[in-house]
Amino acid sequence: MDTLQLKPLQLAAPDRLPEALPTEPELPPGYLLDGRFRIAETLGHSGMAIIYRAEDVAEGHRTIAVKVPLQKIERAPAWFARFLREQGMGAKFDHPQLVKFLPAPPHPSRPYLVMEYLPGRTLARVLDETWPLPEAVALQIASGVCTALRHMHGHGVVHCDLKPSNLMIGDDGTVRLFDFGLAAAPERGRHLLGSLRPIFGTPEYMAPEQVRNGFADERADIYSLGAILYELLTGEVPFRRDDPWESAYARLNGDPVAPRQLNPAISPAAEEIILHALQRKPQDRYPSVAAFQAELDAPEQVRITGYRDRLRAPRWRLSFQGTPITAGLVLGLSVVAVLVGMFFVLRFALAR
Repeated sequence: MDTLQLKPLQLAAPDRLPEALPTEPELPPGYLLDGRFRIAETLGHSGMAIIYRAEDVAEGHRTIAVKVPLQKIERAPAWFARFLREQGMGAKFDHPQLVKFLPAPPHPSRPYLVMEYLPGRTLARVLDETWPLPEAVALQIASGVCTALRHMHGHGVVHCDLKPSNLMIGDDGTVRLFDFGLAAAPERGRHLLGSLRPIFGTPEYMAPEQVRNGFADERADIYSLGAILYELLTGEVPFRRDDPWESAYARLNGDPVAPRQLNPAISPAAEEIILHALQRKPQDRYPSVAAFQAELDAPEQVRITGYRDRLRAPRWRLSFQGTPITAGLVLGLSVVAVLVGMFFVLRFALAR
């Protein structure tokens, strides 16, 4: 399967990204950026950037999208490096299910990215309108993402931040993957100082190895897509918690609730596919995106192996990784108790 055409979902929703409250002044409609890109409207906001629909007046007034980082991101080196990485990674790809990046002027007045304009809705917006999705539609969407990932992995790149808000369902029914800010070459193995690396990503969709030490290979993308498929068919992310990081750390020592327990209408085959992708150990997941896609495309041929029967609920345990605040408080109180005890012992000894 090289491309995917979904039947347009019958949902009333505007063809723009979900908007959040603006955190800084926006470029007004009619503004001409670098004498070339005329701003038409604001499509949406994220924690990193504002996205605009614009016209490229130098290329026949074609409609494009412009992504401008927030000023606070430009002042944060680690986050700004992620923004710049997206442009470098996006320029590597030319595939119908990956958002296409377009050349920006050689000396821009400020940092921004230029991309093709995609009329449609993010998968997150679709889930806001309708959930759970019909099983056939959910499997087809996941298969389309697999097609995009196969192209990325074939070029030695792991996405590392799959989530519904990074997937676009076009008005024509196509599935597009975007936001390559965390994309990188695969990293395998465990490093001595791996747990000290800063962790970027979206906790609810991260693979256990990303949570544990920040490293990921192609199988981390398989886990994240499994988490998305879980949400498409149940309406819940795996390991639902009030704190997203509690959700992330729960996957280190436990399994999610069985999908069919949340939605009995899910077929045993679809549940088997989801739980195979969500195995805690990378070597227990699908060996490749191609193997994952093969079962998504032919669920009637999936062999039920009983993943559901081997699920184990997460166990709460005190650790600086899983419960850093609680563990820190306990350690702090323990140190204070020891110091107080030593003070009284020393005072008693001197009094004698």
